[in-house]
Amino acid sequence: MTRQLTAIIEREDNGYVALCPEVDVASQGTTVDEARSNLKEALELFFEYASTEEIRERLHDDAIEPLAMTG
Repeated sequence: MTRQLTAIIEREDNGYVALCPEVDVASQGTTVDEARSNLKEALELFFEYASTEEIRERLHDDAIEPLAMTG
């Protein structure tokens, strides 16, 4: 199954923190690309090893949507 997930990547101290808010999985890296890659790996491991119940409990895709701002 292919699912579109969100990656929020923010600078923190000397590196970057990456968060997937749909399942509350986070990772980090020294560059944006490394943080994104590490988050992807963490998500792959989460979906591989988490129980169906845990995935269902943590998955909140109804809370994520684009927000357009003007001004």
